[in-house]
Amino acid sequence: MKSAIIQFPGLNRDRDMIAALTKITGQAPELVWHRESALPEVDLVVIPGGFSYGDYLRAGAIAARAPSIKAVKKHAEAGKLVLGVCNGFQILTESGLLPGALMRNRDLKFLCKTVHLKAENTDTPFTRAYARGQVVACPIAHHDGNYFIDEVGLKRLEDKDRVAFRYCGADGAVNDDTNPNGSVNNIAGILNEKGNVLGMMPHPENLIEPAHGGQDGRILFQSLLEAVA
Repeated sequence: MKSAIIQFPGLNRDRDMIAALTKITGQAPELVWHRESALPEVDLVVIPGGFSYGDYLRAGAIAARAPSIKAVKKHAEAGKLVLGVCNGFQILTESGLLPGALMRNRDLKFLCKTVHLKAENTDTPFTRAYARGQVVACPIAHHDGNYFIDEVGLKRLEDKDRVAFRYCGADGAVNDDTNPNGSVNNIAGILNEKGNVLGMMPHPENLIEPAHGGQDGRILFQSLLEAVA
């Protein structure tokens, strides 16, 4: 699987994503600086986490206007795969590639811990290696991860099975107690209408080997490998 990573000033999780993609796919991703207006021919484009432009204005708002994001839109429109993690998810919503917005966490605190996710839709290139309803561990590290969308948009997401992941407990319970940041309906990750763009706040790239304390994050990357193959 050929991949590329978009790099912005202020991102700090691009190295983690490079390591994950290299170890799991066997190929190092190509790196695309944010000012570039064209992408290499790849299967997957990833916008990683961090704090692009210091999260000025709103998280992801400035980065969403970069020339590289225009190229990412064309990549997505062609039916190719796009993954946005944490700040990448914020950039995808700010650019209009995904609906809704990421707001300050409910308790107005930065969260850095491991949570549990439930795989809700496993009929996508990003989730095909999960069992539907499977509960996995995944780290989070964000201050603006509170996903919001209006009632009409939320109904559209839910009715069309576009919620990829929800925050849950280790037993799979989905409720306010298992919602770390206040996201509506415990949403942790969503898909676009075509199903080829995924945005998620948790960091699967940070749980791919025993040294990380677990390997649950590998499932997402294995799904992509299977989809491309």
